[in-house]
Amino acid sequence: MKTKKIACFLPSLFGGGAEKAAIKLFKGMSGRDFTLDLVLANAMGPYLNQVPKEVRIVDLGAGRVLKAILPLAQYLKHHKPDVLISHIEYANVAAALAKEISGTNTKLVLVEQNNLSASIKNSKSLLNRVFSLLVHTLYPRAGAIVGVSKGVAEDLESVLAFPKGKVHVIHNPIVDDEILKKAQMHVEHPWFRQEEPPVFVAVGRLSEQKDFQNLIHAFALLRKQRQAKLIILGEGELRAELELSINALGIAEDISLPGFVDNPYAYMYNAKAFVLSSRWEGLPTVIIEAMACGCSVVSTNCPSGPDEILDEGKYGYLVPVQDAVALSEAMLAVLDDTVSRETLMKRAQDFSVERSVSEYLSLLFAA
Repeated sequence: MKTKKIACFLPSLFGGGAEKAAIKLFKGMSGRDFTLDLVLANAMGPYLNQVPKEVRIVDLGAGRVLKAILPLAQYLKHHKPDVLISHIEYANVAAALAKEISGTNTKLVLVEQNNLSASIKNSKSLLNRVFSLLVHTLYPRAGAIVGVSKGVAEDLESVLAFPKGKVHVIHNPIVDDEILKKAQMHVEHPWFRQEEPPVFVAVGRLSEQKDFQNLIHAFALLRKQRQAKLIILGEGELRAELELSINALGIAEDISLPGFVDNPYAYMYNAKAFVLSSRWEGLPTVIIEAMACGCSVVSTNCPSGPDEILDEGKYGYLVPVQDAVALSEAMLAVLDDTVSRETLMKRAQDFSVERSVSEYLSLLFAA
């Protein structure tokens, strides 16, 4: 029997939930009877060293995703994978175009990581209308479409006028033994010494979507009432703007922006609480990772994912989007009312790598 070949397409391996999910999916598939190709528009990024040795990295050397369409079509023609999985919306459009050009029988599986209607609505790009048109044209031609949460799937069905149930719901592969092992490693940051005030941690790209401006203003309100610290892990285009706000609010001594770190789990494990301030998401990996580390959670109730993960507030605090006062009040509350580590870690197992891989394999090779 011929060995099945599974390929995954991503722009690069710079830090992000989609990239992390793709690597964990392939880790979960490693050691089985598959050939695995990770096809990158540009083989760069800090997650490159996390790719399993059994996975062949195919560098298209295209730089931008738009330039990767023709090289990806050539890859499909020459290597003929049984399945091509794509994980990010603009990469999904490129993958769908490459599939059309290649004329191969490869099954295309598009994974939607974000709330698509919110992404389109909040995009300021001049190409937004073209992108929206391509999504409406190309997504229905895919062999299968996956939403990483119920909210993402329902939103996508609404945007594309699909019948209910057309988009499959498969949570990203997130929780494994590696998270807990890394969580218990020593963290160098001086704010985690025993005598220091409680520390809040946030993780994500310094971008409009993550709305760290709102978090910074909420933290400034909290600091008027309690001693605390805030660490925001991540890098992005809004760093200078965020630093200006921090300085203007007079809280520079209490907020740290270390940039991207290899092991955010040690920060989560040692923090008093994790905070997600996003305006929109899909299935925010970082909330689940924080819970797997036993860290209490405060999150905006953004579309989509936080309410699903936290079971409408059973496992953490949910507050309205872009409401600094409500976010500050929840952050204050969690200092005195945390969910037990055991409860959070047990809930996180619902998003295990093993469970996700099993559901993906059933979908990829369904008759």
